[in-house]
Amino acid sequence: MASPLRYFAAPRLDHATLVIAFEGWNDASEAASHALRFLRDSYRCVPLADIDCEEFYDFTVRRPETRILPGARRGIEWPGVRFHLGSIDARRELVTGLGAEPHLRWRAFCDLVDELVQRLALREVVLVGAYLADVVYSRPVVVTGYSDEAALLESIGVAASGYEGPVGILGVLQERLQRRGTRVVSLWAALPHYISAAPNPRGALALVEALAGYLELSIDLAPLRREAAEFEEKISALVAADPELADYVRELKKRDFAQ
Repeated sequence: MASPLRYFAAPRLDHATLVIAFEGWNDASEAASHALRFLRDSYRCVPLADIDCEEFYDFTVRRPETRILPGARRGIEWPGVRFHLGSIDARRELVTGLGAEPHLRWRAFCDLVDELVQRLALREVVLVGAYLADVVYSRPVVVTGYSDEAALLESIGVAASGYEGPVGILGVLQERLQRRGTRVVSLWAALPHYISAAPNPRGALALVEALAGYLELSIDLAPLRREAAEFEEKISALVAADPELADYVRELKKRDFAQ
């Protein structure tokens, strides 16, 4: 039986890092997936591998989508996780992983990601997510994280997360990879629960900035900064037009000031 993990290339990587995010529960306001797409496009990453969806998704929960293809033909786009490869510089490679959070067989799914990490001899894995919180939409987005090396987070200005409770696939994947001895870092952006607009480029920008600081990336953030500024203007107008929401934001600001 063929493995659900399919490779499109067999590169020899010298100093590669995997950065991975999942759409869904781990991706509040689509900030993490937006950050990954920006990163993938910035480094012109090319297809490397994917994990076939058949064993891991409930298609009544995450439905396939129909697309119009060249020649006016229709095709089906299935949910799944796709990996891409790019070069950070002459000595370092970047592997990105992005797709929908699987619904089924999480342990088997994480085993496949671990297989990819081991086969490609990846140096480390960075998990990227976002969550909803009582935060002021216009304040700098707070990024928290987790690492076995506390000093590592401090060096990039990221506070350690003390979260306990339900987890998504990122939490399960983190535990699985660490048991195998892989170096794992997670980065999470806190986003306002009362703003439903997505994607949230302010959250994406905060995550990319944290990634750039940690991985020492030379990346043009100007397009994402412009998008984040335009987004904030739109949200400010939305809040100003809603008296109840404006009152709630003012209370949040008072609470922050009092702390």
